[in-house]
Amino acid sequence: MKTVSTNKSHHGVHGVYSHESSATKTEMTFSVFIPKGDGPFPVLWYLSGLTCTHANVTEKGEYRAACAAHGIIFIAPDTSPRGDDVPDDEGYDMGQGAGHYVDATQEPWAEHFQMKTYIEDELPALIAEQFPQADMSRQGITGHSMGGHGALTIGLRNLDRFKSISAFAPIVSPLNCPWGEKAMSGYLGEDKSAWRAYDACALIEDGARPAELLIDQGLDDNFLTEQLKPELLEAACKGTGIDLTLRRQAGYDHSYYFISTFMVDHVAWHAKRLKV
Repeated sequence: MKTVSTNKSHHGVHGVYSHESSATKTEMTFSVFIPKGDGPFPVLWYLSGLTCTHANVTEKGEYRAACAAHGIIFIAPDTSPRGDDVPDDEGYDMGQGAGHYVDATQEPWAEHFQMKTYIEDELPALIAEQFPQADMSRQGITGHSMGGHGALTIGLRNLDRFKSISAFAPIVSPLNCPWGEKAMSGYLGEDKSAWRAYDACALIEDGARPAELLIDQGLDDNFLTEQLKPELLEAACKGTGIDLTLRRQAGYDHSYYFISTFMVDHVAWHAKRLKV
């Protein structure tokens, strides 16, 4: 692991790091905020959306004060492998910057686009090894848009690991939206049964049972009707015993103006469930 930069912030340390990933076969970059003290501190993962890197939430997410107050480590990975030898797509919604947190099985994506393995296995192992302040027995996960999809699906597949799951304006059902149809068919092929492991609604239909979920969704989000469809998650959760808190926020769009407004709420919500 290489240290790209470190800065003191809110009496803790914000660092940016890189390493050679065995999962993606590329160099990957991520950021970590560690509050003041020796820990151990619980860990909150944040997965970013389409076109983003670790830097979007780092620069605009306004999470550090809340994480410092609650004693939370905040980890922000990149959204995909990158590099001259990594395949890309002409559209913003697939390829570099758009890994969709899946393990691709189709060419030309399969060699590098192994983001499920990277986020679920490789990066947590690196964090545990390199950051002794991190209490990996207390992990929560959140994310935005494509990253909200990632947070929901990774959390739902790993309920023994993630004690809390939330999202901002997530893609709740790639099986039922244009972003998902393009990415899932491209990365995974046309057999839609293979997509179910990457669809939050399908995972719930297939038996995933978190105790509760927190979702914030802006009502002025221009992707709300065609791509995000939070009502599908409501329907999937109905009658399952899952306590879904879906907060529809009037006047808010899809941007970091929205995310930064409610980030403090999410950090506090995770902190309570991680028994901080």
